[in-house]
Amino acid sequence: MSEAGNAQRLDVWLWHARLFKTRTLATRIVTKGQIRIETAGTTRRITKASALVREGDTLTLPLNNQIVRLEILGLGERRGPAAEARLLYRRLDEAGEPAEPAA
Repeated sequence: MSEAGNAQRLDVWLWHARLFKTRTLATRIVTKGQIRIETAGTTRRITKASALVREGDTLTLPLNNQIVRLEILGLGERRGPAAEARLLYRRLDEAGEPAEPAA
């Protein structure tokens, strides 16, 4: 299996996960350098929408006027309903533990 077989472009993943309404908006946030990816203990700022993400990576990004950390649990095959999209990630709090669900 090729390396790209178990990875996905960051802009596509953000769109499939329904974190941004359009892929263009996802690309804009990425190219502004507003997203960091943590892979195997190494954190790097991303400025290319074509950067690859994999299951287990942690993203730090601005979302709804706050900075959030997300662990990637899966790679999307399509932009499906919101319930399906929520299965692609788990939101983390600052300590790296799952955040409490919103009331």
